[in-house]
Amino acid sequence: MLVLSGGTGTPKLLNGLRKVMPEEDITVIVNTAEDLWVSGNLVTPDIDTVLYLFSDRIDLDKWWGVSGDTFCTYELMRSLGHRERMMLGDLDRATHIIRTEYLRNGYSLTDSIRSLSASMGIKAKVLPMSDDQVATMIVTPAGKMHFQDFWIANHGKPEVLDVFQEGIETATISPAVLEALEAEEYILIGPSNPITSIGPIIGLPGMVDILRTKKVIAVSPVIGNEPVSGPAGKLMRSKGLPVSSAGVAAYYKEFLDIMVIDNRDTADESMFEEIGCKVVRADTLMKNREISMDLSRMVMEQFNA
Repeated sequence: MLVLSGGTGTPKLLNGLRKVMPEEDITVIVNTAEDLWVSGNLVTPDIDTVLYLFSDRIDLDKWWGVSGDTFCTYELMRSLGHRERMMLGDLDRATHIIRTEYLRNGYSLTDSIRSLSASMGIKAKVLPMSDDQVATMIVTPAGKMHFQDFWIANHGKPEVLDVFQEGIETATISPAVLEALEAEEYILIGPSNPITSIGPIIGLPGMVDILRTKKVIAVSPVIGNEPVSGPAGKLMRSKGLPVSSAGVAAYYKEFLDIMVIDNRDTADESMFEEIGCKVVRADTLMKNREISMDLSRMVMEQFNA
């Protein structure tokens, strides 16, 4: 199974998927457009969430970071007048330091993540979408800013005029991702933010053409007219999309075969027929692992139907 992932939503689904199929049969292609450098080290938030999930380190209360982490380094640096762009835990920071050492020693981002995965005992394949630098930028009335500055420093409050990925035109799909895509017939798009988590992956030159040749199922991150979490609603509106499961399906319409929406969603299913995809319903809130497992089984049944 090949999964396209951002942070939070898709890892919840992966938490169930890893219990209903062998982890070594799971490949996750992860968004890197939210990566940024903090105090000399590369932070890859979405990748790290997936790494911490598969290594059983993730903080399941927040769905990011390391369980039981402390923030002594962050607090001491702050007391010395150094304010970081992100609040990094001590255990989490160790991951960033090791990854950056790999990069400084000539490793590609893909190879650095492979090495970290091996060190953490991870059986699944976790692959950055690209080895090239891509950055999601948010255009506001005050100018453009990196997504992390929009979401963390400004708490997602600024008005969003547009969203774009800086560097996407010249970025390439990594060789490891191309190999994984060639080997898989089925693609699962997790319930991550369509604009800033999945958008950069499908925005890589050539990716849409590849996805058109696959059977693609997406799980909606929206129920009714509200995203389950995060700023997806504001970002979808900036791209002229309705904040709904149908809006997500429209964003994926060039390659989407099946959209999974929540049982509680009041969407008119005829809208999906107009977009050109089938719709199925399930519990997509995933409040516990058992629900995630049930959703994973249902998706696997749809692929095999």
